[in-house]
Amino acid sequence: PEMSSSPAPPCARSWSISEDSLKRYVLFASESCIQELLSASDSNRVGNGNDGWKVLSLVDGVEISKRRSGSFHTFRSRWLLKSVSPQQFITVANAIDAAKQWDPDLVEARYIKDLEDNLSIIRLRFGESSKPLFRNREFIVYERRETMDDGTLVVAVASLPKEIAAGLHPKQNNAIRGLLLQSGWVVDKLEDDSCMVTYVVQLDPAGWLPKCFVNRLNTKLVMIIENLRKQAQACPSSVHA
Repeated sequence: PEMSSSPAPPCARSWSISEDSLKRYVLFASESCIQELLSASDSNRVGNGNDGWKVLSLVDGVEISKRRSGSFHTFRSRWLLKSVSPQQFITVANAIDAAKQWDPDLVEARYIKDLEDNLSIIRLRFGESSKPLFRNREFIVYERRETMDDGTLVVAVASLPKEIAAGLHPKQNNAIRGLLLQSGWVVDKLEDDSCMVTYVVQLDPAGWLPKCFVNRLNTKLVMIIENLRKQAQACPSSVHA
């Protein structure tokens, strides 16, 4: 008998993928994420230009900007961190530390798989008592850390496609899989062991973002970098990579 060609229901679809293919996919996907992050950290340095970034607030040297393309919102916060070396900051600039800042009700954050020294798959799960945005959500993301030729440090973070994520880690019944689009950090080294940190987060409101949250996000971004800065300053500078 002929096989039915009707696709499996989305909830049942998962791809089992070899580690090698997974690594190739993540390297490929994260390449465009890294380019996006670098261009976000470069653009509008002078505060004008028409590259779509709109500055929402500038307080105490922290600039929060937003750019919209279609239904996607991209938020960017930029901060000059004095007397914090890029290496100090990068030790705390990872998906797990950031998730803790998003929501203290993070139930689980763990590295599922290290594909290479600088390439990992992470699972973030938020609990019942989390804020509405994260309640019972889980995210399966990759994290790639790169040092560019000029010494700029980049951490790229984004969700894996649903099918690949389902193959790696079956979804828990009560959890909703959230999607984090291209996000991450760029840390530029400045004179006298200071650095300029750019944090970009891109969200898909169609799936999971209430409007009121979009408006509150800029204050949250300030807190995230402020908390990470405190963690970074508490790190001994002897951790220079």
